[in-house]
Amino acid sequence: MDLEQLGYNSGIEQLRVENNLSEFEIGRVIAEHKERYIVKTTNGEFESEITGNLRFSANGRVDFPAVGDWVAITTFDSGNSIIHKIIPRLSMISRQAIDKFGEIQVIAANIDYALLVQAADRDFNINRLERYLTICNSSKVKPVIVLTKIDLIDEPTRIRIIELIRKRIKGVQVFTISNTTHEGYDDLTRLIEKGKTFCLLGSSGVGKSTLVNNLSGKRVMSTESISQSTGKGRHTTSHREMIFLENGGILIDNPGMREVGIVDSESGLEMTFDDIYTLSKNCKFKDCSHTNEIGCSVIEALNKGLLDKDLYGNYLKMQKERDFFETSVSEKKKRDKMLGKIIKEYHKKGIK
Repeated sequence: MDLEQLGYNSGIEQLRVENNLSEFEIGRVIAEHKERYIVKTTNGEFESEITGNLRFSANGRVDFPAVGDWVAITTFDSGNSIIHKIIPRLSMISRQAIDKFGEIQVIAANIDYALLVQAADRDFNINRLERYLTICNSSKVKPVIVLTKIDLIDEPTRIRIIELIRKRIKGVQVFTISNTTHEGYDDLTRLIEKGKTFCLLGSSGVGKSTLVNNLSGKRVMSTESISQSTGKGRHTTSHREMIFLENGGILIDNPGMREVGIVDSESGLEMTFDDIYTLSKNCKFKDCSHTNEIGCSVIEALNKGLLDKDLYGNYLKMQKERDFFETSVSEKKKRDKMLGKIIKEYHKKGIK
């Protein structure tokens, strides 16, 4: 397999040269598990770990390798390798770390498309779709909505769901498929391009692993049925992994995510909630929160029935979450800076 089949392109090559990494072998991280990585190169796959220097210089999880990263490595005959550097990412899908406020967890890197997968029968949630969409919009990744299990709903329900999506989410392709009958797969397969990387995002039990198996034409991911007692999906994917399709497309499957905390820049929310941001340009106050201010164009449109109430409510929730995350990041930076000063003074005084 050559580098182009792994997704290598002129943009990556330019970054490699600009960062003086030409002397190293180049590979792509295709799997990760507890800071152990599998890196694929033109010479095969290598179990890899990062150098002590890379670990020491990391400011958080975001500076560690992730599936999809291109890395500069040294390989050994034993089948192992050392990761020296991460080539700067062209795109990165990330979320709030679920166990540490103010930290970012990288889901996947160097992604071209994100397949936002939801089951049409149980899992469908338009608010969650807008959350995934915001992550994509702030990550330079093109979103595509995939509704699975359409064989479990009737036609009027399918039409109603698609109409709701098109009302709330504009300009995003929507595919409806059945993992059982394979209805809709021909259209979805035409989307998969050679050398392009697609990342699957969705909750457990929506059919992501079955989707991967069907697209690849073989059983590469384990699958389980929905729990009859809870109606919820079981976690069948335990780690992130890259799968190479026969037509040259590249898929990254992810463990199901119930919690998807956004780490948004303003642009992500602005693109997702374009209607609200367009209205906000006519607000009386530039710092309008769109909650109770006099002269707020957003509230005026809401009262006149020109703005969807559920869309507005989801926007406020995600805006509040983003503000809280940014505050957490700011507080973490202050703590780290203060700790750095203490350590500096500690060494200056010669205390051992």
